[in-house]
Amino acid sequence: MKQLETQISLALQNALKHLYNIDIEADPALVQPTRKGFTGDLTVVVFPWVKVARKSPDALGAEIGQQLLESLDCIQDFNVVKGYLNLQIKEDFWMDLLEQESDNANYGCLETRGVDPVLIEYSSPNTNKPLHLGHIRNNLLGHSVSQILKACGHPVVQVNLVNDRGIHICKSMLAWLKYGGGETPESSGMKGDHLVGKYYVVFDQHYKQEQKELVEQGLTEEEAKDKAPLILEAREMLRKWEAGDQEVRELWAKMNGWVYAGFDQTYERLGIHFDKTYYESQTYLLGKSLVQEGLDKGAFYKHEDGSVRVDLTGEGLDEKVLLRKDGTSVYMTQDLGTAQLRYEEFHPQKMIYVVGNEQNYHFDVLKLVLSKKLEKPFGDFIYHLSYGMVELPSGKMKSREGTVVDADDLMDDMYEEAKTSTEALGKFQFTPEEADKLYEMIGLGALKYFILKVDPTKNMLFNPAESIDFNGNTAPFIQYTHARIRSMLRKGAENGIDLAAKLPQLSLNEEEKTLINLLYQYPKTVLAAGDNFSPALIANYCYDLAKQFNHFYQDTPIFKEEDAAKRLLRLKLSRWVSLVLRSGMGLLGIEVPEKM
Repeated sequence: MKQLETQISLALQNALKHLYNIDIEADPALVQPTRKGFTGDLTVVVFPWVKVARKSPDALGAEIGQQLLESLDCIQDFNVVKGYLNLQIKEDFWMDLLEQESDNANYGCLETRGVDPVLIEYSSPNTNKPLHLGHIRNNLLGHSVSQILKACGHPVVQVNLVNDRGIHICKSMLAWLKYGGGETPESSGMKGDHLVGKYYVVFDQHYKQEQKELVEQGLTEEEAKDKAPLILEAREMLRKWEAGDQEVRELWAKMNGWVYAGFDQTYERLGIHFDKTYYESQTYLLGKSLVQEGLDKGAFYKHEDGSVRVDLTGEGLDEKVLLRKDGTSVYMTQDLGTAQLRYEEFHPQKMIYVVGNEQNYHFDVLKLVLSKKLEKPFGDFIYHLSYGMVELPSGKMKSREGTVVDADDLMDDMYEEAKTSTEALGKFQFTPEEADKLYEMIGLGALKYFILKVDPTKNMLFNPAESIDFNGNTAPFIQYTHARIRSMLRKGAENGIDLAAKLPQLSLNEEEKTLINLLYQYPKTVLAAGDNFSPALIANYCYDLAKQFNHFYQDTPIFKEEDAAKRLLRLKLSRWVSLVLRSGMGLLGIEVPEKM
């Protein structure tokens, strides 16, 4: 079935040419859903052609509307309100749509198109600490955008880049050596990533104490930061690591192994997976070779302090260090190498990096260095999906000071919030196993939805208690709506209602028509979410759909309806809503229960 907007835009193109000799492109975007409070299903704004046609907005709208009415069988009637041409679509279109799609679990998803994948990098943790609330937004965004792009028909490769080397890693290693006493995940009962994170905090505590003592001896704060014994030892450990020192490398492998085991548990609980994981330790040397390539061709230069830099002042930026004066790598070094490696492996049409907005400058530099200085074609394929920070009501988080909210602890808290809120509703009849699964589904759903419903570019405040509200713009409200529909469908089956039966042509009431029209908007919403890399569009659509269904449920009898055909129509419509809710929430990585 050709989209209505496509049909109408083509007819609009012909009408403008025929009536006023105006040439336009037939663009479905010219046709939008009619705003609430106005009579109609779809609207065309006629203001752009008023001056050329030499007509008032209402006169122009009336003439175009009449032309569309005569040329399109799907249009029932039209009205014009201050230059807005509102079109009413015939009921048989909505009935045909309901009959065709109400049992289609893949409604809104396109078949795969093309062979070159979209590569999307997300998570990108450091191995010196566990995943925290900021990582949760990153992972949820990356996973959801991946699912949305797949639904839009794109092949997708999901990758992780683990920052497993560098000065921050050495800080945890050094602190464990000095103050750990041989502590292990087994001896401490801690997850490995939490244990290593503990020593990152320990390093910072001792480092600050050393700085304080040096300042008391007369050094400036900057001098103390640079000359404190602990930071000098950490730098020496990094130098030894890059030189391949066996003892340092063995310690590094052991502690990283603890962290990976911890990460895997967190990813599994979040429902996150990757097609491939890259490690900075395996890509930074390729990055160094690209830096050397840039030096050889004169795109980079060696600074007087021995560091290698690129001058981007001509591009409106500044000078960027690509290798430190001691020859060790920086983040940019490994990002150059990783981009090259990914291009050679996958030949992606686009490389999306899901990274916080504090790294906007970094990705501006990365794209410029690759595309302009190194003349790599894949530099232009890079897209930085920049997202805002997440804060809690208590304020900002700092991992080195131990004030971070660990992802694992947050998920545990959400489970408890879900348990308390669900049991407070009463009418609770589940086995302990069913209850455990339901609390986890509601808790994780609430966490994911609350984060994903916010536009990715915006900073946000995460409130655990607010996210569990069963009556607001939350996952539990949507999950409960889905469970209610599934209960209705079970009741319908028990009463012998066959949803496979064909519907006769019926007259739709306003609630039914509004609901079908909203379901019709789902495929366009998925495409818009893919074009904008915005799960928020899907999240808020699901809320609108659940809210509209609840209006329908309150105002329209189903099992009390005496007309069997109308009962069947309303149950088919309800089933379609449940399938779209399951699909949309699935694109957000959220499960919906069969009963609550």
